[in-house]
Amino acid sequence: MLLDSLIDKAAQKSSNTVAVAAAEDLEVIEAVIAALDQKLTNFILFGDKDKINSMLELKKHQNFSDHSLKVIHADSNATAAELAVETVFNKQANVLMKGNIPTNIFLKAVLNKEYGLRTGNILSHNAVFEVPGFKRLMIITDAAMNIAPDLEQKAQIINNAVTLAKSIGIDLPKVAPIAAVEVVNPAMEATLDAAALTVMNKRGQIAGCVVDGPLGLDNAISTLAAEHKGIQSEVAGNADILLVPTIEVGNALYKSLIYFANAKVGAIISGAKAPIVLTSRADSAESKLYSLALALCCASTK
Repeated sequence: MLLDSLIDKAAQKSSNTVAVAAAEDLEVIEAVIAALDQKLTNFILFGDKDKINSMLELKKHQNFSDHSLKVIHADSNATAAELAVETVFNKQANVLMKGNIPTNIFLKAVLNKEYGLRTGNILSHNAVFEVPGFKRLMIITDAAMNIAPDLEQKAQIINNAVTLAKSIGIDLPKVAPIAAVEVVNPAMEATLDAAALTVMNKRGQIAGCVVDGPLGLDNAISTLAAEHKGIQSEVAGNADILLVPTIEVGNALYKSLIYFANAKVGAIISGAKAPIVLTSRADSAESKLYSLALALCCASTK
């Protein structure tokens, strides 16, 4: 399964609408146009109306129906974020997307107590990678939200990733909590947490998946590496989800795959009332489109 298959899968869903906060960004507009061209979803764009319309005109796309694309003016980034979040909160849209807006302003609206999208669960970042040479998609979590999650938070992060995995067709995801070694070392917290998560999974505290760790990255993704170390595990060499111990590990792995391995990626924030597309300005329009498709696959139809 490749990332293009997520676009096909998203196209099969109906009645989806994406609310974009501060949409006045050329690559965001390119992703919106690509999604509209493929009839993936409808959009409500919040931000500077003149700039958004100018960008649509620049891309020679102003002929979408009022049903598929609406542009609503907002005087500031904060207002654009508030309006976009409220639109999702009120179920006028079922996916939220970050545009040309600082992440802290965007997330402040997401976490608002009155109209925000918190559910009581942890919010976590899930990145779905298509890596050259691999025949399956790989999910990495959490590379962008949680700095140094504790055991309870890691369990919730797994639950978020498992929900996403199932939405894209992975019925029983295999989860590898990543550490530097494959044995429990009391001096290495990542190994202790990995072992605890494994036991929690076996006792039904983490359901809908198979968890086994600690595993090194090599043993999680390579059956040959696992065999060389004599590791016998349903997960080793076949992991669908890589749970990293800290944001630094996840961030380095994320960027290494993109810049060293030329991997493709789509990413969303999970754990809110609706999927959130939170891409960076460095992400390509293609990556933004994959992220949109991923969010649409995860979204509950209104």
